[in-house]
Amino acid sequence: MPQISALDMPSPSPRFRRVHAPATLLVVGMLLAGCQTLGSDVYLATVKPSDSPQTAERAGQADPRTRIGASEHPRILASYGGEYRDERTEKLLARIVGALTVVSENPQQAYRITVLNSPAVNAFALPGGYLYVTRGLLALANDASEVAAVLAHEMAHVTANHGIERRQREQAEALNDRVASEVLTDGLTGKQAIARGKLRLAAFSRNQELQADVIGVRMLGQAGYDPYAAARFLESMDAYSHFTSVDASADQSLDFLSSHPNAPQRVELARSHARAFGPEGSVDRGRDYYLDGINGLLYGDSPKEGYVRGKEFLHPVLGVRFEVPEGFRIDNKAEAVLATGPGDIAIRFDGVTEASSRDLVAYIGSGWVSGLVPGSVRETTIGGLPAATARASADQWDFDISVVKVKDRIYRFLTAAPNGSAALTPTADAVRSSFRQLTAGEMQSLQPLRIRILVSAANDTVASLSARMRGTDRKAELFRLINAMGPNSVVRPGDRLKFISE
Repeated sequence: MPQISALDMPSPSPRFRRVHAPATLLVVGMLLAGCQTLGSDVYLATVKPSDSPQTAERAGQADPRTRIGASEHPRILASYGGEYRDERTEKLLARIVGALTVVSENPQQAYRITVLNSPAVNAFALPGGYLYVTRGLLALANDASEVAAVLAHEMAHVTANHGIERRQREQAEALNDRVASEVLTDGLTGKQAIARGKLRLAAFSRNQELQADVIGVRMLGQAGYDPYAAARFLESMDAYSHFTSVDASADQSLDFLSSHPNAPQRVELARSHARAFGPEGSVDRGRDYYLDGINGLLYGDSPKEGYVRGKEFLHPVLGVRFEVPEGFRIDNKAEAVLATGPGDIAIRFDGVTEASSRDLVAYIGSGWVSGLVPGSVRETTIGGLPAATARASADQWDFDISVVKVKDRIYRFLTAAPNGSAALTPTADAVRSSFRQLTAGEMQSLQPLRIRILVSAANDTVASLSARMRGTDRKAELFRLINAMGPNSVVRPGDRLKFISE
């Protein structure tokens, strides 16, 4: 078990975002040359499901590019929380990808599109027609044309063989071997390496990005989508990037703009290519059927990761909760729950499986904490459960350590503060004293946040609607962001708007 030191603690500057969801569809671009009209009885008698259905793998099994995408697919799922399954969302994306495939440079290319179970805003492609979009991106988009713009861009990378060119430059064989071994470790180092490897797989050169932009805008226009959506959604993603970047140290390694440069010149270039299809506003954006398709979409953390509700962290699967003091912000990350607050104080919460019968005093002294202060370990109870506390010191930091045993799990709190900080003890006391097990009723009542579509009434305003939202303390700002509303935009009666609630 790795030792924990000040290097494992979060930056003092807070950040409110979450790394971590997805459906797999097959869309094969084939135009029907014609069809015969059959009586319903003849149709029912002669048509039946195929015993050997077409799949992305089968369609491209002779193509080495498909084998490349297939080999990387499990690693992508591992770094983004798996697949997010939702029938309406799947049908929506199948409709979009099908329309784009018909006008693409290779209409015979088979595409496998996976919605990733992550609130991060991202999309990318792998060789062989493997397309990925996160549910976070779907939550941010406001119409079908914006999602079509993202997918057309990624499909352009596939048809232009950019992935093959990139892979040859990066000596992918060595990368694959290293990432494969790191996936199997299932540790924090492995997860970080997966993310790094994924970024290298998703990153294209500037020339390739610009080429994909040009191809993507052309596909949008020819498929009947709003060609200006590409520039519009680039601006939305840039606004999202600023919203999530509370401080300069914010990690956006899993977000779109980390691998897709968003220079103002690129936005203007997309607009200039869109003008070839007519003036802005002359094409229906596909907003209504898009909003219907994402109504109920999971937003933010999934149940298996636990929920942040203001100052509380609640985990409906593990059945535990705790609370941080006023002025702290919780960041529910993949490897741990982190909280940062005033005075450069940071809190880390995680859990490990411990099947042995050794007591918690022995556990704390087993070597996973560096700089343990001799004689500081004490047995106690927290929330009526067996527990132990200790102190440690390393570099310029002092640590307060608490461990709690619940069946075969040990939950760990590490509170860090600069040497000599008078706030360390009261902060650690407040956090550990708030820890307890959830009742069966509480676990059952906890529900994830979802995107809901509402129709505004006559007296509704941004302030009145956003005040009822969940998921952030920056309610009005988030409401404007997910609805692509500028600072001076107002709610009009009858507007269909996205809203975040349980």
